Amino acid sequence: MNTDVEKRIEETNQRYLSRLIGKEIPQKLEKQLEEMDWSYLNLIHEKKQERGSFAPLAAVELPEIEDRKEEYRKVGLAAIRKGKVGAILLAGGQGTRLGFDKAKGMFNIGVHKNLYIFEQLIANLMEVKREAGVWIPLYIMTSEKNDKQTRAFFLEHDYFGYCPDYIRFFVQEMVPAVDFEGNVLMEAEDSLAMSPNGNGGWFKSMLRAGLDADLKEKGVEWLNVFAVDNVLQRIADPVFVGATILSGNVSGSKVVRKVSPHEKVGAMCLENGKPSIVEYYELTPEMAEATDEKGTLLYGFGVILNYLFRVDCLLELSGSRLPLHIVEKKVPYLDENGALQKPEEPNAYKFETLILDMIYMMDNCLAFEVEREREFAPIKNAVGTDSVETARELLVKNAVAI
Repeated sequence: MNTDVEKRIEETNQRYLSRLIGKEIPQKLEKQLEEMDWSYLNLIHEKKQERGSFAPLAAVELPEIEDRKEEYRKVGLAAIRKGKVGAILLAGGQGTRLGFDKAKGMFNIGVHKNLYIFEQLIANLMEVKREAGVWIPLYIMTSEKNDKQTRAFFLEHDYFGYCPDYIRFFVQEMVPAVDFEGNVLMEAEDSLAMSPNGNGGWFKSMLRAGLDADLKEKGVEWLNVFAVDNVLQRIADPVFVGATILSGNVSGSKVVRKVSPHEKVGAMCLENGKPSIVEYYELTPEMAEATDEKGTLLYGFGVILNYLFRVDCLLELSGSRLPLHIVEKKVPYLDENGALQKPEEPNAYKFETLILDMIYMMDNCLAFEVEREREFAPIKNAVGTDSVETARELLVKNAVAI
């Protein structure tokens, strides 16, 4: 084992790793230990990050967008035709909550025919391709768990009609889990207990894969980032792109009007004067229910994880560390004797970065309202709210054959 790694293990008094000192260990495990950011161990003892002071952030609302739609569209299409706009599909998640053990995008949402989530998202992007007359560079973030199957799935389905020359896959960075005392956990003799670093790690993972060279070569200046589970979203939407460019903002966020003051969605806001997102549980009842003179909720525009970022700003900030969110999870692990333990209660911390924190790192952000029924059909659950069932209903409403 690398002597620097051994020193780290001894210095941090690692309960489960100390038995490896002085031994030959599998190459995979050695690589994980060498690449590991040991500073994460200090974070579990730090005080939870304090939020700043919140204030409302106005959105460009539907009536204004309708009035200026053609102006926005013209500017957006010009940028797309010049190759300045790329799209990032965050597809690292599994379909676990749907009872599906593969990449979530491979889930079949069809009723009378096969219609995969990936297929519908590509169909949405193809609408813009047809309108602009050019292919939009598409970067798909997978995870270590689903990378091979995702690539094979796209190949098997002939990329659902999209030009493969304009698709690049990259793998989301993984971080190790630690127990509540800061001991790094192993899931097997050749591997640490690793988990994806959250949706905020997408740009860092892109850089790690060397895709900044591809962005530069293609002349991509804007990246539209979107999640795999919203099957109705417009991707590289010329109207959204044009509105963001004309606003002079360096980022944009699609938002929907909240159905109620206390709807469980993050809302666009200002935090210490900078664009940000306030979680529903961080709003006091007074803030949640406050309205302006028109009766519009001051914190009434919920984010749908569809963002636009200027590439030069992302590169400028790429050396800055995003806040780490620490979550408690049940993580199987090997004990001091190498025996597998399967806890029934949360026993470990996982570290995640969130894309909403990237908004706060930007100088400004255009909140851009979209119609909920036309652009927001998330598939989070097997049944009930934001489920396969509700998404199917909305697809049918929008004349998508399922």
